[in-house]
Amino acid sequence: MKLTILATAAAIAWSGTTLSAETVAVITPYLAQPGTQAYVEGFQAKAAEAGWTVNVIDTAGDVAAVISRIEDAVTQKVDAIVINVDPAQVAAGLQTAKDAGIPVIGMDAGTDPLLVTNVTSNGYAMATETSVYLANRIGGKGGVVMFVFDAFPPVQIRGVMADAVFANYPDIKVIDRITPDVQDGGIADSRAKMEAILAANPEPGSIAGVWAAWDQPALGALQAIEAAGRQGEGIVVTGIDANPQAREAIAAGGNFEASMAQDFVAMGAAAADATRRAMAGETIKEKVIYVPTVLITAANAAP
Repeated sequence: MKLTILATAAAIAWSGTTLSAETVAVITPYLAQPGTQAYVEGFQAKAAEAGWTVNVIDTAGDVAAVISRIEDAVTQKVDAIVINVDPAQVAAGLQTAKDAGIPVIGMDAGTDPLLVTNVTSNGYAMATETSVYLANRIGGKGGVVMFVFDAFPPVQIRGVMADAVFANYPDIKVIDRITPDVQDGGIADSRAKMEAILAANPEPGSIAGVWAAWDQPALGALQAIEAAGRQGEGIVVTGIDANPQAREAIAAGGNFEASMAQDFVAMGAAAADATRRAMAGETIKEKVIYVPTVLITAANAAP
């Protein structure tokens, strides 16, 4: 499915509702990320069943531009807005929508009083599971490289939880806590930064593991490890998202050992359901709606 404007005139019913002419704006700076693409597609699929027109707006890494795009959507009198960005960074736009009476739903965004609800995965649980996996695999000791992204609440949460887990192991030392450039998705810059860390820590065993808050940095780190010829040192790499490229790497049985599978399509569908409820005037009591996740290792990485 293409990430474009969707509209349908077919007589399809969804969740007991009939087709209508609602227009929804989906706004994100992160459409380059595979996970974002997947839950936007999941949202679009449900929207098509309901007969909505969906405008997908990508600000290509420009978070500040989301504010003006929200304001544009308000001017266009859309029926609802869905955002995939830190709500705290776009508060002015959210207030404009609230003043206009337009509900705003977070899709893997963050909690905020100006949002009706936020549909996401449980980042606390995912980060705890992957960081504990890594700590156990390296025997509770050694140097660990972390890839984080504190500017985005769902990912910032993961870093906080991993920090807490590693701090509970006195023999684990965090060598570096890296925030990669994500404008190209994050793989290339993560590889470059990991190459520098490998060069600065040339002794075998000096790096025991790499914990990444999402898969792109994990894949970039894996490329750097392999390019440096250090894959035989037993450096354990973990990620979060379990995107197809990550699953393939995990199934291959190399350094990339584990990731958390978020059901992005289900997340998009759940965000669409929350949007439907909000447009119908329902008060959604849950400020966060969690979609289940599962740990992916070589045992279950194959499609």
